[in-house]
Amino acid sequence: MPDAARDMWAADAASGTLGMELVEVGPGSARVSMVVRPDMVNGHDLCHGGIIASLADSAFALACNSHGPVTVAAGFSIDFLAPGRLGQTLYADASEVSLRGRSGIYDVTVRADDPVAGEVIAEFRGRSRTLPTSASA
Repeated sequence: MPDAARDMWAADAASGTLGMELVEVGPGSARVSMVVRPDMVNGHDLCHGGIIASLADSAFALACNSHGPVTVAAGFSIDFLAPGRLGQTLYADASEVSLRGRSGIYDVTVRADDPVAGEVIAEFRGRSRTLPTSASA
């Protein structure tokens, strides 16, 4: 794993507090998992949408930092397709769609219980921006 992605993940208290686990990371891709705990469900006893978005965002962050330079989110959108439920393991798979200059586009699919064949819970699209390496950039 490139230093930027490794350092970012090691210092990511938010993802750690939510119990997220790094499954794998490669050039322009990442998989992160998380078990839905009782403190993550909303008033309908379903996983809170913000928690699902956080999982997708963490996979996105790893994928866009996998090339080395420090890269941050410029924005994202998420569509919820099915509810996440208490006790399920959710998997977020991020993949690079386009990388041009300092801007990137990444798609993340969140699935329940199986990272490949599980029910699709949400689709996320993130836009990234690599930070300049000097003040003059």
